[in-house]
Amino acid sequence: MNELVHSNKETDKPTRRKAATAGSAKAAPTRTNDPARTMAGILEVATKEFADKGLSGARIDAIAEATHTSKRMIYYYYGSKEGLYLAVLEESYRRMRQIEGDLHLDDLEPEAALRRLVEFTFDRHADNEDFIRLVMNENIQQGTFLAQSTSIQQLNVPAIESIRRLYQRGVEQGVFREGLDPVDIHASISALTFFNVSNRHTFGLIFKDKARSAQSADRRASITDMVVRFVRK
Repeated sequence: MNELVHSNKETDKPTRRKAATAGSAKAAPTRTNDPARTMAGILEVATKEFADKGLSGARIDAIAEATHTSKRMIYYYYGSKEGLYLAVLEESYRRMRQIEGDLHLDDLEPEAALRRLVEFTFDRHADNEDFIRLVMNENIQQGTFLAQSTSIQQLNVPAIESIRRLYQRGVEQGVFREGLDPVDIHASISALTFFNVSNRHTFGLIFKDKARSAQSADRRASITDMVVRFVRK
């Protein structure tokens, strides 16, 4: 009897090992090892966290929990909370400038190109409040982290060059007045469309009948006309 029991125990060992191995093999495909995908997920969640709470209020614990990762992994990829914040800034600006490059402004007549640029900027700002909040938060930091990024500064060069080209074409065709700075034109477009989102809540509370103006077609057309009339000869 003892021999039989002993024999069963010995026989069960390889069976248990085999079952455990099979279980592990079955679970393995559910695990992923895709750093690029993991980093993209971290950036997406971190963008919302930093936009809502700023650099000081954002919590790495919350980002780790929402992305089903760990603080250790986030620090492995980005070095620190500040490093992640800078990566979020760079990715946000990159997305904005990348889409601007798809407008093909050189294919349009100068005034039509300017109108398209203003309308695009209005739409992008209206649809991306997180980007607006990130820029506002970075201004609270006095641009400390943006100044550390060479990539963001380089991203803005094509944007200004695009405005310079369409403006110069307009001057040469007698459509636009002379003496304007492309950076000033860019600043005017940004100021009007940025304020439209950054102050939508306070403006909407004060002027209740204009609460929905931030995304209205009328407001979009009004801002576009302001810029065009400012540049037009």
